[in-house]
Amino acid sequence: MKRVLLKLSGEALAGDKKTGFDEATVQGVAAQVKAVMDEGVQVGIVIGGGNFWRGRSSNAIERTHADQIGMLATVMNCIYVSEIFRSQGMKTEIMTPFTIGAFTTLFSKDAAVAALEAGKAVFFAGGTGCPYFSTDTATVLRAIEIESEMILLAKSVDGVYDDDPKSNPNAKKYKEISIQDVVRDGLGVVDGAAAVMAKENKMPMLVFGLNDENSIVRAAHGIIDGTVVTV
Repeated sequence: MKRVLLKLSGEALAGDKKTGFDEATVQGVAAQVKAVMDEGVQVGIVIGGGNFWRGRSSNAIERTHADQIGMLATVMNCIYVSEIFRSQGMKTEIMTPFTIGAFTTLFSKDAAVAALEAGKAVFFAGGTGCPYFSTDTATVLRAIEIESEMILLAKSVDGVYDDDPKSNPNAKKYKEISIQDVVRDGLGVVDGAAAVMAKENKMPMLVFGLNDENSIVRAAHGIIDGTVVTV
């Protein structure tokens, strides 16, 4: 593939600690992304904020403000991971849909594509910039805008199952499933808004386990160890 959008789970980056960062995990992600970029693949990245903030679990905070805290959590994640990438010799750029002083660059499609074509790993932080939209929606939106060939969803689970494999050892893993079936069966790959956007814009996804060996490289090579979500 020439250009992909990689979605990283914030919780997965925290490793066994569940919060904050596990530097060894992030270093491993950086090494894999570098290997992919060295082959000429352009990589955009969205990172969730769940290792810092899960606003929907609190009833004490109004939803709009809870979501704003979540957006800032994704900015912190992108700044940290970007620096780890830089330590391994990659050039990076962090874009947000709102201005944050000198911390990030204001997002535009043209600027994002130019940065990708210049060989930078481009981080899309801050979600969509609006409350009530998750990083799932931001992932699909940015993938469509930069004309990504596929979304690579790196999760703590190695694919899409018909039930929670952590609680049901007999859960069936799908090799391929349509986005319509994901929504119909409530399989929780992405939220409803993201699923509709992916379907309408024919944006396929590959869901795989971040912690599987060389999983990002294999996914970028089209080697399917997880689940392909078709549109």
